[in-house]
Amino acid sequence: MATRKQIAELAGVSQATVSRLLNGDAKLRITAQTRRRIMRAAAQLGYTAFTSRMIAVLNAPPEIDELQDAYFQSLREELRTAAEEQGSTLVFFASIDELIDAADDYDGFIAIGPATFTREQLGQLRRALPYGTFIDTNPAPDWFDSVRPDLSQTMLDALDALQGAGHTRIGFIGGIGAIMGLHNQPEDIRTLAFTDWSRRLHLDNDALIYASGPFTVDNGRALAERILAQHSPDALPDALVVASDPMAVGVLQALAAAGVRVPHDMAVVSVDNLPICQYTAPALSSFDIDRHELVYTALETLTDAIARDRGTRRQILISTKLICRASFQPPQPQ
Repeated sequence: MATRKQIAELAGVSQATVSRLLNGDAKLRITAQTRRRIMRAAAQLGYTAFTSRMIAVLNAPPEIDELQDAYFQSLREELRTAAEEQGSTLVFFASIDELIDAADDYDGFIAIGPATFTREQLGQLRRALPYGTFIDTNPAPDWFDSVRPDLSQTMLDALDALQGAGHTRIGFIGGIGAIMGLHNQPEDIRTLAFTDWSRRLHLDNDALIYASGPFTVDNGRALAERILAQHSPDALPDALVVASDPMAVGVLQALAAAGVRVPHDMAVVSVDNLPICQYTAPALSSFDIDRHELVYTALETLTDAIARDRGTRRQILISTKLICRASFQPPQPQ
């Protein structure tokens, strides 16, 4: 393994500076550019023990729904734990403009939350702080890394599980997010994937796909009420895939008020696996998104980008797993 003297020589700094940085000296005052140069030198020489870094966190939570924010809050808590274990210092920023102004003090950034940004803002951020990883969103794939749940595969897994249980009229309830990129289209990957996979699987369910509004309890209830009002009892779905747990809470409320029995009359499967799933009536089957894996992968990806001054961007997808509860139970294998 490389010595600290070798790292110092390659980075063009003193050995004492390298030692203090590698030891996590909180009193050390060096620029972000110098820190990055030392990290790259350490990586080039195969030094794997380097962990100390200053990371900005762009905290962009949803504005309207506390239950919707529970998912992102759990990501923030996982990030705090992981950073502490790795010896990194986190500083949270409430706006992209504040982060841009303070960019020189940080090695890179991680962004958590569903807020959208303009092309101009993202361009300014890239120029100020080129190393960044977005968790759960993909706002500028040519400019920044991202780590996201594989929601397209999740939709296929949901359809496969429901079809395997004998369901043939499978509906969908979702909201409007953003297929972000720099085009910022008002769509959501779950809706697109569900629609696409349904057609590929030859499911005649276009009239059973309802996607509009926010990912909230109230909107989930409203969309479920619309499905119930617009279809006769014999034309209702025998199963629903819901884009998020907060929406699914509202869906279950609407079905219960209308006398629709879950899962006897209509199975329900959701996405997120928030703690609330255990306490709904009936308990909600939901695809679990491994927040721990999202956060650790994001930190590893960011560290690699800083250390190697990597220009190629990574868009990493994390698999999900169905946690079965009372709202849907697939048949047991024989």
